[in-house]
Amino acid sequence: MNNNNQNNNVIKKAKECYFCVNNIEPDYKDTRSLRRFINFYQKIIAAGRTGTCAWHQRKLTLAIKRSRKMALLAFTHK
Repeated sequence: MNNNNQNNNVIKKAKECYFCVNNIEPDYKDTRSLRRFINFYQKIIAAGRTGTCAWHQRKLTLAIKRSRKMALLAFTHK
């Protein structure tokens, strides 16, 4: 049997940009919202997984890097 037929009926929900929906901009001082976009190993999660648009993903990456430089976020996990 072909397993591809089972996956054809799955409807994927379109992901929405967190920043566009809430009408906010990524800020390096807001570490609580930045933590949503980094994983356990403190790596930035890709836009395809989080649903952020390309515009906000670039701003988000810059904000996370600034926050790390200012020691508001850790570079690595403990």
